[in-house]
This record gives sequence, C-alpha cells and structure tokens, in this order.
Amino acid sequence: MILNTDIRRVSTGLILCLAALLVGCRKPVAQRSPPDLVLPPGATAPVLAAAPRLRVRRGPDGCLDSAPPVAKAPAPPHPLGGQVGLWVAVVDPVTLEPVRAVGTNPDSVFPLASSYKQAVLWALLRAFDRGRISPTQRFDVTRENQSLGSYPFDGTNVKELSIRMIRHSDNTATDILHRAVGLQAVQEVADGLGLCRTRVILPTRDWWVAEAGLSPTFNGTGRWATARGPERTRLAELIDADSRRYRADYLQRQLDGYFDHRYDPTRSLLTMNVSTPYEFGTLLAAEFLKPGLSARARAWQREVMALGYGRSALQLQREAKVAWFGGKGGNGWRILTYTGFVELKDGRKVVYAYMQNGSDQTYTMPQTRRAFAWINAGIAAVLTPAP
Repeated sequence: MILNTDIRRVSTGLILCLAALLVGCRKPVAQRSPPDLVLPPGATAPVLAAAPRLRVRRGPDGCLDSAPPVAKAPAPPHPLGGQVGLWVAVVDPVTLEPVRAVGTNPDSVFPLASSYKQAVLWALLRAFDRGRISPTQRFDVTRENQSLGSYPFDGTNVKELSIRMIRHSDNTATDILHRAVGLQAVQEVADGLGLCRTRVILPTRDWWVAEAGLSPTFNGTGRWATARGPERTRLAELIDADSRRYRADYLQRQLDGYFDHRYDPTRSLLTMNVSTPYEFGTLLAAEFLKPGLSARARAWQREVMALGYGRSALQLQREAKVAWFGGKGGNGWRILTYTGFVELKDGRKVVYAYMQNGSDQTYTMPQTRRAFAWINAGIAAVLTPAP
C-alpha cells in the first residue's frame, strides 16, 4: 500500500507482499534478502547487570501477566517511525522462561501481519499428529479460498502449501491450511499458552475484508475486539463466511480505495491478528522448544520454519554462531514485523519479536535493515556476559 505523492495507484497487492518471504505480487518484486547486517559504530549494546531469574507470571484466569521487569532494549541504531516494540530473550529450554531479556513496549499490542502464519503451521502439525490431515492431501484454488497475491497451482499438496506459506508467505496457501485445520484450532495455539492478548484466528482474506468494510458481521458488532472463547469463534466464523462472498480481484479494488482515501490506522488493530512482543516471544519459545509434536511433525516444522526470513540478516549468522534458525516476518500498510528463534552453537536459545505499527513509510520493506539493526543490538545485549 504505497501512498507516495508520485505513486498514487500502485496496487495494494504489492504492499501486502513481503519480498522474499511474503506472497508473489501482481507487480513483481525482486526476491532478494538484504545483505548480512552489522551493528553500526556506536551501537554496541550495553552490558546487562546480573539479575534474579525472571519468572513468568499468570493471573487467576490463566492469562499470562505482563512481561517481567527487564532492562530496556538498546536504543534503535537508526530511526524507526511510528510505534515500535521489541522483545529479545535468552530462554531456558526446560522451563521456557526468559533467562536474560530486554524489551521496549513489550506489552503493547501490534498487528502481526504474516508473522502469525507460523501459528497456522503449528496447528497444522497438531492436526497431522492426530491423523486429521495428511501431507499428501491436495487442495484446489477456488473463488472462495483465493486470497490476495500469487497463489498455488490446483492440486498442490499440504506439505508444499506449508512451504509456500512460510517461505513465500503465500496468502492463499495459508488460508487453505488455516481453514483445513479450523479457525479455533489455530487460535488454540495461543490460548493454550495463556496468551490472552494474542489473536490468530482469522485467515488473511478475512481481515482484509473486514478492513475494507465488506464484512456485515464486523461492521455490525462492537464486541469483536474484546470477544474471547466461544463468542470469538462464532464471530470469526461469521466474518469468514462474509469473506467468501467476494472475488479476490474485487476485494483488491476495494482495499485500494480504502487505503487511498479512508485509511484508519486504528482499524488494523481491530481487523488483523495481533499480539504483543512479549506474548509472541513466549509463543516462539514454546513453538520451537516444546511444541508437543511427534518426531515426524517436529522434523516437518524445523524443515519449513528454517525457510522463513531472517537468518541472513542476523549478525550471529555473519559470525558463524548460528546452529539453527526459524523465523517469519510480515508487512502491511505502515506495518512491519520480524520474529524468530535462534539456536546458537554454544547451546543457548534466543527468541526475538520486533513489531512496528503506524510507520511514517506506507511501504515498510525499506525499513528491514533498520529493524534488524535493532534486533541485532537486542540480541547482543542479552548475550553479553554479565560482569
């Protein structure tokens, strides 16, 4: 969604794509990853003082409390517009609790964009373990399930759809898999961890239909933002039914008009799947360290998530310290997210969640280098030995 004064009518589809990890676009975007990044002079992260072990707290309702008190993340090495949040933590692989962490706005809610798609993969693998879905099962692209951007060929199997979902962030592949396992099954990934401010229930086309003002259900209720449990599931299923009424090309035109003329920055928080940096970091720790999957499903997960974007942008990769990486990013109109898990060769496990909303740039991909410079500074901070 580019709204520069000299580029007024660029397709919304271009902006709904994240180069090298999001969907193919109506107008091609070069599929290149940014070069490896290093911290600029003066951006060395501060040494964190030794601290008592950080304890994860939950309320009487089972919801994860706010982030434990941690040092503020180092200042971003380069300016980042809008509201930004960061959570970086070394995680105990047994308890999943943060050992050392830094954060900036760790409890603020942000749109997830395509970072949510790893929750779909996790739910898919749970369904596989339960015998409800097979990696060889095939799906066709239909008028009802086609989302924005490029889309897979008819007859693509589940395993390939999962690869397209993470490697290319194919929205149609995501929506097919999301609906195949069930909307609530994906939300259960967060609910089972007590992540009560994390919403991952809507397929991609659903939130765009809602944002464009095309969902009678969304337009007619004031309860969506606070709905939980069965009520949220019921409303999500009605919004999903609304979204299937429209052809993808019609939705694209309506979104173009919305972003060009009626854009409301608060609407993305209501329509998109959302989380906080701290809650999503908690999800990442469980997703990669204790996902509750069979050996076959774990192998599938690690194969696919290693294809997600971020490894080449880490300074740890440049220093040859990464044993394994899994990650995902996403972008939208003034939105950018990068989330990942890093297993170091010395055995330490690191999670990071970077989130940005309301950027001063409508097309946020050019801010990737700046985002990872900050992520790298946060990682350096939590890995620096205490004095």
